[in-house]
Amino acid sequence: MGGRLARVFRTFNVESRARREISKEKPTPAPRHPTSRLGELADHPEIQEEIYRKDDRLLTLLKDVYVESRDPPVRVKDGGGEHLPCKQEEKRLTKLGHLGDLDVKKVPKGKISIVEALTLLNNHKLHPQIWTAEKIAVEYSLELKEVNSLLEFFIPFTVQEFPKETKKAI
Repeated sequence: MGGRLARVFRTFNVESRARREISKEKPTPAPRHPTSRLGELADHPEIQEEIYRKDDRLLTLLKDVYVESRDPPVRVKDGGGEHLPCKQEEKRLTKLGHLGDLDVKKVPKGKISIVEALTLLNNHKLHPQIWTAEKIAVEYSLELKEVNSLLEFFIPFTVQEFPKETKKAI
């Protein structure tokens, strides 16, 4: 309903409004800049001759000019206290899981691979007396605070199979 009403107002008196716009006097265009009048140069042959004439004195001066260009030496910007590391990070060999070739071979100290994370979480879950946070921190070269956070906030999934009788009850 609203579309029909809007169309009525839009088409009301269209012809007379269009005639009024067409009958208006066209505005005069803005004056052009003098450099845009290239057609006028063709009318004056002396200007064309001056443009295409070679100046021998300027040519000899141009031949004497020799330009040698060199790039400035590259400077390292000061990062505001951030310095590039002097040596590469120490890496440690990972405790390889069952995937062998797909596993990551070397990991920086203080970090662990996905396979190692799942392994240590599972070991801690199954044997919390043997795999304590201190032993995990020493074994995997981690900080004790990070290991405690890892053991507190991450829990590996367990697969539980329900007997067929209880499936019907669920």
